[in-house]
Amino acid sequence: MVRWLTMLMTLPLLAALSGCATPWATVPNRAGEPVMLLGHDPVAYFTRGEPTRGRADLKVSLPERTYYFASEANRALFEADPARYEPQYGGFCASGAAYALKLGSDPTAWQIEGGRLFIFGDVLGKTAWQLDPAWNIRHGDALWPEARDRGWRAQSLWRYANKVPHYRTGAQIRAEYARRYPDRSWPSYDVGSMVTNLFLKPPGWRAAEGFSQPALGYPE
Repeated sequence: MVRWLTMLMTLPLLAALSGCATPWATVPNRAGEPVMLLGHDPVAYFTRGEPTRGRADLKVSLPERTYYFASEANRALFEADPARYEPQYGGFCASGAAYALKLGSDPTAWQIEGGRLFIFGDVLGKTAWQLDPAWNIRHGDALWPEARDRGWRAQSLWRYANKVPHYRTGAQIRAEYARRYPDRSWPSYDVGSMVTNLFLKPPGWRAAEGFSQPALGYPE
C-alpha cells in the first residue's frame, strides 16, 4: 500500500519533469550547446591515460550532446567510431547506473574497464564501484535500456522512490569497504543536498564549481 501511495505521489512530479533535463550528462556552454564531460576529451582517456581538456573549436555534435577534443587526431578517431570512446551510461556516474540512477558526472573520476570508459560522480561513487566492478557493470548494463532515454531528473526521482531489488544503501557500501579494507578510511567528501543535485544544478556541478574538490570550470 505504501509503495502504491509513493508511486501516486511521485507520478505528477515525474510528469512535470519529463521535459526537463536531457538523457545525457551535459552542461551548456556559452552558446547553449549541451557539452559532455565538462569539455574534456573522451578519446584522451584511452590515448593519454588521463583527463584532458578539449577545445571548443574541435568538437563533434551528436544528438543532444557535444564533445570537445584536444587534437584533430582525437576528433578523427572519435568520428570514426563514437561508440568506442563515448562514456558508458550517458556519462553519468557508473556506480549510480547499477541502480538505474542518473547521478553526477566528474570527468576526473574515471576508469577504463574492458575497453569501456566509465565516469563517476565523485570519489565516493568511484570507490563504491571499485568494490566490485563486474557486479556494477552487470547491473548497469541490464538497467541502462530503462534509463537511457529518460531525462536524468525524472529517472533518478523514479528510482529513488522505487528502488531496484539489489539496492545497497550508503551505509551498507561503507560497511563492506570497512570489512575489506580495515586499514583504510572511507573518503571524506560532501556531495551536497539532494535538492541541489536534482533540481538546482546540472550534472557535474561539483567538479565544475569546486564543491569539495578543485574547480574545473564550465565549458566555454
